[in-house]
Amino acid sequence: MHGLKDKRVLITGGAGGIGAATAKRFLEEGARVAVLDRDAAGCRRIKNELPGLSAVVEAEVSDPDQVNHAFDKLEDRLGGLDILINNAGISIRHHFMDITPEEWQTTMATNLNGVFYVAQRAARRMLTGGGGVILNMGSTNGLMGYHFYADYNATKAGVIELTRSMALELAPTIRVNAVCPGFILTPMQEAEYTPEMRIAFEDKIPMRRLGKPEDVAALFVFLASDEAAFITGQAIVIDGGEICGGLASQPNL
Repeated sequence: MHGLKDKRVLITGGAGGIGAATAKRFLEEGARVAVLDRDAAGCRRIKNELPGLSAVVEAEVSDPDQVNHAFDKLEDRLGGLDILINNAGISIRHHFMDITPEEWQTTMATNLNGVFYVAQRAARRMLTGGGGVILNMGSTNGLMGYHFYADYNATKAGVIELTRSMALELAPTIRVNAVCPGFILTPMQEAEYTPEMRIAFEDKIPMRRLGKPEDVAALFVFLASDEAAFITGQAIVIDGGEICGGLASQPNL
């Protein structure tokens, strides 16, 4: 992709799953990459797996003080920021009536508040540094209804609207888009779905397979590159055709 060599990239939730695949892909494009994650063991693991990383910072995105401290560290390591992959997120599979206030607040704190805290701090740095690209992790869950993820769905709808507002206010200096994956097979999904459930979902996807973290990483790289210079304010779906026929709303999972 054009325009990524030596770009300074921060990936939140970068120690595993989509985040780790995205870090690897940006390194392959010649970018300078830093990872932020709250998982101490994951941070140690990604350091070993990707020794080319410029920095690995342990921090909780739902805590604005930790976010500010992390950015201070990253300033020393990167000297600025060109691209933010705002990827950190959590989900809990449960019925709407069973969601506790604590679970609701925890999901909101990470998936929506955390996206806001990191994006705002990154945007401040980009505005003083000549511009940049912010890519927020949305989901097809933020575009249509899904069973058993009411809190997660609400956060992702919020991320998509936050993205559109940011794109309006930060243009033309900063481009902002949301990436909206469908079912991507990550450790988070493996923990929530049995093999039988995954097969049932796979059979309903037009592409006849679940997504891979590398699929989403490739989209992040494209949207961050000069190839996507006229794309901003969009919620871009990558789902193998999952929602084109409303497949995700079928209740048999």
